[in-house]
Amino acid sequence: MAHSGINVLFSGSNFDRLLVGLWTSIWIAALSIVIGLLIGTVFGVLRTMPNKIIRCILRVYMEIFRILPSVVLLYLVYYILPRSLHINWPGTWMAVLAFSLWVAAEFSDIVRGALQSVPLAQKESGLALGLNKTQLFLYVLLPQAFKLELPATINLATRVIKTTSILMLISVMDVINVGQQIIEANNQKFPTGVFWVYGLIFFFYFILDYPLSVWAKSLMAKQK
Repeated sequence: MAHSGINVLFSGSNFDRLLVGLWTSIWIAALSIVIGLLIGTVFGVLRTMPNKIIRCILRVYMEIFRILPSVVLLYLVYYILPRSLHINWPGTWMAVLAFSLWVAAEFSDIVRGALQSVPLAQKESGLALGLNKTQLFLYVLLPQAFKLELPATINLATRVIKTTSILMLISVMDVINVGQQIIEANNQKFPTGVFWVYGLIFFFYFILDYPLSVWAKSLMAKQK
């Protein structure tokens, strides 16, 4: 009886429901990262351009999404945006929108920093070879910046994965929300089930984030 709480994980379809909830968290995080990285790359390149107006606008955009708490951003996108623009998207896609905007803001600064960290000698060598500005970006700056920005990008990905835990606030059936429903439905029968459910959720997040964290640290060590 002392260990009966673990049975809540395998009662009915509870374990399968947790896996479905985990998949919801994963695909929202993955899609948000991909979209955010694409937009952030463009914004990051633009932030290295000489146009002060564009740089100022993108800097303000980046600062707003960097300062704004993720919970507030999610609420604004989920509750305010649909009423203002008459957008009727499911909560999962509103979450993708919110996280993509956040990732784009964060990644734009990573790209900007990486591009500006490329040694001046590399830029001068490219120009000496007769490359135009577009070719210089494509063949010299971006490939070298990619190596510099990769550890920070991986760390950003781990943050996005962890932040999906707030999806339950907008009733998205992520792994946290499913876990909470299972706990509430089985609280009388399995009073210690909360430990096992959240323990499994912790394990899920750990196996997703820890390898990425180790990879990022390994890359940073190689760059030193």
